Amino acid sequence: MERSDRMVALRRRLGTLAFLTLFVLLAAAPCLAQRRMVVGQDESTPASAELKAAAVDSVSWALNKTYVFEDVAKEMEKHIRGKLKRGDYDELSTIQDLARQLTEDMREISSDRHLGVQFMSDELVEEMQQSDEDPDVAHQLAIERGRKRNFEFKKIEILDGNVGYLKLNGFNDTSLSGPTAVAAMNFLGYTDALIIDLTENGGGSPSLIQTIMAYLLDDSTHLNSFYIRDGDSLQQFWSAPYVPGPKMVDTELYVLTSGHTFSAAEEFTYNVKNLERGTIVGETTGGGAHPVKGYLFPSLNMGMRVSFGRAVNPVSGTNWEGTGVTPDIEVPADQAFDAAYLDALTKLRERDMSDEEAFTLDWAIAGLEAGLKPVEVDVATLESYAGDYGPRHLRVEGGKLIYQRDEREPFEGTPMTETLFEFEGLAYFRLEVVVGNDGVPVKLIGHYDNGHTDENPRDQ
Repeated sequence: MERSDRMVALRRRLGTLAFLTLFVLLAAAPCLAQRRMVVGQDESTPASAELKAAAVDSVSWALNKTYVFEDVAKEMEKHIRGKLKRGDYDELSTIQDLARQLTEDMREISSDRHLGVQFMSDELVEEMQQSDEDPDVAHQLAIERGRKRNFEFKKIEILDGNVGYLKLNGFNDTSLSGPTAVAAMNFLGYTDALIIDLTENGGGSPSLIQTIMAYLLDDSTHLNSFYIRDGDSLQQFWSAPYVPGPKMVDTELYVLTSGHTFSAAEEFTYNVKNLERGTIVGETTGGGAHPVKGYLFPSLNMGMRVSFGRAVNPVSGTNWEGTGVTPDIEVPADQAFDAAYLDALTKLRERDMSDEEAFTLDWAIAGLEAGLKPVEVDVATLESYAGDYGPRHLRVEGGKLIYQRDEREPFEGTPMTETLFEFEGLAYFRLEVVVGNDGVPVKLIGHYDNGHTDENPRDQ
């Protein structure tokens, strides 16, 4: 594994995607054993009684020093020390088992999904220490990692009806992702509606939220604040006062969410909802609103994420911790795109437009409605459609209508109505079966997304 790839794994383990993440090296904590207990450890290395006690000491130290709610930190410490004393950890055989159990025990008290403990290999511990000693190395590794993943900008597309689509799987800091973000938003800048897909977005940096939101708001706007326990301070975050390229202040906005949408992705969603800037579509999000700090316990081969603050939305006065963000249109995540796209096209269809533009929207709307409300046609009816219609042929296989033209590739049909079918791989084409008064098919009509139609009578 290359060094940069190993650092990717390490950053993920310590919670890179937990937004506003800071990493500090816990080199001389008073409760932390200073010697390396076992050299050459892996996840299956046995966890000794000495290591378990030291781990509880170290985790307790970090909680009391940093966790945003001091009283909850004390409750968590009491809980894990009590379990250690009662021997509840005696059956935990490996370091990884111990780390997992400590995470579960802390979350049992706090319900904080940002909190976590993770095993770290000797190699990753060493590299983390080197990275902290040389910030330039850490920054360069972050750039290399981000470039390999295109800074989590996974897909950008202009859909029929001039609807933009952006799939964003993480919020990399703007110092790294800024040029990519600007390019993406400029590409989408003249769309009439925009769908931002955060269904696989686990979080990241609030700075990218500030950049993207600036394209969607007319003026610099107070988006969020963080209360920070250390110093009893409040840090505000506003949308950027300037962005290169066109703004999309009148663009219909949709944000897609799932139960995996977390942390900074939830902040973006929460901002949009509270500012009444767009429509949230999908599932309730994961419920993690706390910024976190990462600790490394080198002698234990463990790392830890600790929440050091809490979000304070300027509109609601609270945040989404433990509750998540509820969607405006609630559908399963795998239906969120279709539901948002349909809602966007339906709203756009109400505008004045040419006949050609209206046909394009109507075509897309019909397809989306059929997908969200599937139609079933019984096999007997499908079999009545089977036959030859000039160069077009229909047959039934496995209860599905199969369409083939001449000797070309066959396509499986999906019913949009009892007599109208669409085909995966032929997005531009739909086939209508015309049935006579006696219920017997008489011809096929091919419908195309440019408005053209053609007909073929059934062979006698």
